[in-house]
Amino acid sequence: MSTKDIREMSEAEIEKKLRETRDAHVNLRMRKQTGQVEQPHEFTNMRREIARLETILKEKKLAAATA
Repeated sequence: MSTKDIREMSEAEIEKKLRETRDAHVNLRMRKQTGQVEQPHEFTNMRREIARLETILKEKKLAAATA
């Protein structure tokens, strides 16, 4: 998901997507422990996606607080 797409989402939608991504990251970590991960680059992609979501969510909350 691109930054542009995330910026168009509402705060509630971003929080929901963040929760889903974190759950998927936990599941991926569990699959790694059992040796079932075929694409280890997904760890990096998920961490970046989580960081992107958190950053934009924080920006939106700060903008709402100052407005």
